[in-house]
Amino acid sequence: MSLFSDNIKYLRIRKDVTQQVVADAVGLSRPRYAKYEDGTNFPPPDLLVGLSRYFNVSIDMLLTIDVRKYPLDDLLRMEDNRILLPVKVDREGRNLIEIVPHKARAGYLTGYSDPEFIENLPQISLPFLGPGIHRAFPISGDSMPPHTDTSFVVGRYVESLGEIRAGKTYILITQSEGIIYKRLKKRTEDAVTVSSDNMVYAPYDIKLSDIAQIWEFACSFNMKEADPDDLANINVKDALISVRREIQDVRQQLGLKSKRN
Repeated sequence: MSLFSDNIKYLRIRKDVTQQVVADAVGLSRPRYAKYEDGTNFPPPDLLVGLSRYFNVSIDMLLTIDVRKYPLDDLLRMEDNRILLPVKVDREGRNLIEIVPHKARAGYLTGYSDPEFIENLPQISLPFLGPGIHRAFPISGDSMPPHTDTSFVVGRYVESLGEIRAGKTYILITQSEGIIYKRLKKRTEDAVTVSSDNMVYAPYDIKLSDIAQIWEFACSFNMKEADPDDLANINVKDALISVRREIQDVRQQLGLKSKRN
């Protein structure tokens, strides 16, 4: 066994996935991946990069640091864990804001650290946002009104888990669900609890090991002109949300737990 093989085995177990899941994620057969975990073989550079991106841990750390000695959130903050975050700047050196189109949602999960993928995204400049690295993400569903399927949320890149705060909204890039936009309810040692502003949907937990990136809400914009009927729909939704909240209050008083939708 080597430090590298110990690390990837530990990280896989920490993510609570099988060897087959990791092998599929990086384009290998399970027996071939298993040889990397038992130290029989060592991966070529392209697979080393793939494993680094999958586990969200830098190659330096995979090769030189025993990650078992550090809590996961500490690994995300360590200076040696230099996960590549490509950004573009304008002629004045200001960061441009990349826009992830709806058609690029699926590709972002594997392309967020690929300079070529980021370079091909459309860009805008919003100087009023101030310092920080920003990116615009498409919103889908009705879980976070008034944002709709035609909305984009601009997020500021969160470099440390210590920056996140309960009550604020975040774009989370997750291995299991892709791009999601939710409100943070609380954080525990190994997970965060998130909720939708639409009370129809129940809060749920996301493991920290499942999160690749976190972006804090900075602003949003809509690509569709407002329609007079939208106001009526919002009023109906507000009424339904109010009813849902009252039902949840009654259920809590009766000691019942609401199910996640």
